[in-house]
This record gives sequence, C-alpha cells and structure tokens, in this order.
Amino acid sequence: MTITFDKLGLSQPVLQALDMKGYTEPTPIQAQAIPPVLEGRDLLGIAQTGTGKTAAFMLPSIDRLRESDNRIPFKSCRMLVLAPTRELAAQIAMSAKDYGALAGLKVQSIVGGTSVNKDRNKLHRGTDILVATPGRLLDLIDQKAFNLSGVEVLVLDEADQMLDLGFIHALRRINDLVPKERQTLFFSATMPKAIKELVSGYCNNPVQVSVTPAATTAERVDQYLFMVQADEKQALLELILSERHQVPGKFERVLIFTRTKHGADRIVKKLSQMGVPANAIHGNKSQPQRERALSEFKSARTPILVATDVAARGIDIPGVSHVINFELPNVPEQYVHRIGRTARAGKDGIAIAFCAEDERAYLKDIRKNTDAEFERLALPENFRAVVEGVGPTKREPPKPRQRVKPRPAGGPRPQGEGELRKAPPKRKHPGRKGKPQGARAGSSAAGQPGDRSSGRPGGGNRRRRAAR
Repeated sequence: MTITFDKLGLSQPVLQALDMKGYTEPTPIQAQAIPPVLEGRDLLGIAQTGTGKTAAFMLPSIDRLRESDNRIPFKSCRMLVLAPTRELAAQIAMSAKDYGALAGLKVQSIVGGTSVNKDRNKLHRGTDILVATPGRLLDLIDQKAFNLSGVEVLVLDEADQMLDLGFIHALRRINDLVPKERQTLFFSATMPKAIKELVSGYCNNPVQVSVTPAATTAERVDQYLFMVQADEKQALLELILSERHQVPGKFERVLIFTRTKHGADRIVKKLSQMGVPANAIHGNKSQPQRERALSEFKSARTPILVATDVAARGIDIPGVSHVINFELPNVPEQYVHRIGRTARAGKDGIAIAFCAEDERAYLKDIRKNTDAEFERLALPENFRAVVEGVGPTKREPPKPRQRVKPRPAGGPRPQGEGELRKAPPKRKHPGRKGKPQGARAGSSAAGQPGDRSSGRPGGGNRRRRAAR
C-alpha cells in the first residue's frame, strides 16, 4: 500500500507547500519519523544522505510550532537546528522556508565566515526557526546578542560529522543552555559509539528509526578503483577529465575530494594550466567564495568542483554524475558521505577512487566498514609516457634564458650586444670635483669655478670632520 503525505497527519498549509514542490509520497525515513515527531516524542534517525532527512524533521516540527502558536522570544528562537557545515545549514534553511512558506513562520540562518554584526541585527527580535553552525551560535551567545531560553525543539543534523569536526564541547555547552523541557531530534548517516553516548545525554526515551544499516553505501552508485602511485594521480586525473582515457559514464558535473585544503587548491591550479576550469571549496574559503563556487557548479558554468570533506554532506545537487576520490578518506564512514553526493533524486551515479600504496589501509577499512565493492580499472596504455613528460597532457617546460657570452678584449662586438643596457658610470665625490691635486679646502683653490665647497675658509674641513 502506497503512503502519501496526507496520511501522516500533516496540516493543510504544509501539504500545500509539499504540493507546490511536487512531492506526494514520503521517503521511508519520512514515513517512519513524521508520526512520532508530531506526537512530541524525541527521535533518533539513522539514514544516509539524500534520503530526505531534512523534511523528516522539518515538516512535523513546522506543524507543532504552528499549533502551539507561541510568541517569538526576544533574542532567541523556538526551534534550533544545528548543522556541521555552512553549506548544509544554508540547504536546511532554504528547505525550512519552502516548507513553512504558508505557515507564517520566520526562518533565519547564521554561519561562520559572514558578518557578525549582520547576524546580531537579524536575530535581535528573535525568530521561529534558526539554522546555525555551533561556532557562530556560541559567538553570539558570548556577546550577549542571543540566548537559547526559548528553544522548544532542538535538532542535530549529521551529528556524527559534528563529532568528527571537533564540535563535541560546543554541543555539550549548547545542551546546558537550552531548556530541559524540549523535544530533541537526532539525525545521522552513521551510528558510532560516540553518537550513542551523546544521545543518552540529549534525548529522553527516543524513538529510533533506521532505513538502512549504518555505513552502507548508496545502492545506485557504481564504484571503480584505480591503483596508482601518489605522485602519478594528477596525470591520471588529467587524462580522465580530458577524456583521453574512457571511464564509465558521461561527465556532467564532477566532484573531486581531497583530504587537505592545499591539495584541493593544487588540483585547481593544475587543471587551470591545462585549460580545464575548476573551483575549490574548503574551510579557508570565505562564505561568499564558497557560495559562488557552488552556484557556478550548480549552473554547470564550472562543472568541476574540488572539495575537502567540509562539502561531503553539504552539497545537494542532482546533476553530479561522478565523484572522484583523489585521496581516500582516513575515516571510512566519510567515504559514504562523499559518494552520496551523486545518485541523488533517483538518478544513478559513479564513484571513482584513486588508491596509492600508502592508502591501502584506508581502502581496507572502507571495504570492511561499508561493504563497498570496487571494480578495478586498468591504467591507460600511454599512462607511463604521460607521467614521464612526453604524453599529450604534459606542458612543455619553459625554455632556459639565453645568457650572452663575454666577448674577448679587442674582439668584434656580437650582433645585438649594442642594445644591452650599459651600467651608469660611477660618480665622483662632489667635494673633490675640479679640485687640483694637493689643494686644501679653504685655500684660494677652494673658491675656483667648479668647486662645490661652501666657499668659506675651512668649510671643506668641517664637512670632513663631521663625516668622521
């Protein structure tokens, strides 16, 4: 029997908003999570990215806020949603505005990398729903510009990544600041032991829903593997992106993951040198730079985006055809979130991993923890030639500057040598210009034409004594 949203007990304004977006049937996580959340129960939801977790907690929460009809608290919020990354926070805030468009709820978002003063101003009168990253939220709390006394619903989305990013102390502090009488909703793609311990301190007898086993990879993602040396990965990437070596699937938008920020910037620089446009997104980029990179990637103006794991859960773009793991993650669960950027909205996807000799342990952990099955691909036939610098994708090194050989004394001047700039002649000391040999300063010779002394007796001696 097919379940529709109107069978889950949602209000008419929310159903109309869903109808405007063309959604009629809930996903499995939504069908299981919405009823207990509407009842006011605490919830622990385990589901992969791209399964509709945002709507699973946002739809019933909007209904509960609308029905309670409480006033917006001054410098506070009624519903607080915490997200690990700026991109995910922006995505959740946009969904909240869409779903609550007809419910009359006020939605705000605050993230790092933006103006703190602007955040202070827009939160001065409070808001119904606030989507925030933990760091920026605590900044405003420390400045007495915001408080958590009015929170009725607390949501932690992608809680496992917040732990990976070191937000554990921030989460504990936030837990101490929110009211004890509240509804708490936990959502995560994986369920490590640390999450279980955190849930016990946040939730009160939570309902647990799970639509997939923890850390399983997307079923619609075909996964391939190249075994390649670390210093040869760039050459392999250039061959693939220039389509000189065929890989499965047709390139539409390609998302490339690295472990470090400098690695992401280095790949973008190398690709630009071969005429392939690409952008990078990582923690060192400002928020406007990250938003511009995502906008160009979404519109396909720049169809290649290189990112660190900061974007592993914050990019929700249906057109990502390929995910390339230029470097394997050292946390096996992170592999799930990386390849989850493709195969979204019912489409199939392709994930390609580059594995070097020193990454074999990472590959083993990924296979063990995620049950991932890789099809190994052979390196291109001309790959060795490309690596050694004679392949078609290698740039010619710059020619060394030619140095003019010195000509022998009295020999003929080489052609073009006269065009070289000559060094200016050395200037003589101004006090000695035109002075006859043996003349003393202050003598009659000191006042002769061309002498630059003061013209007074003893003037030259004074200058020489001062110079000593």
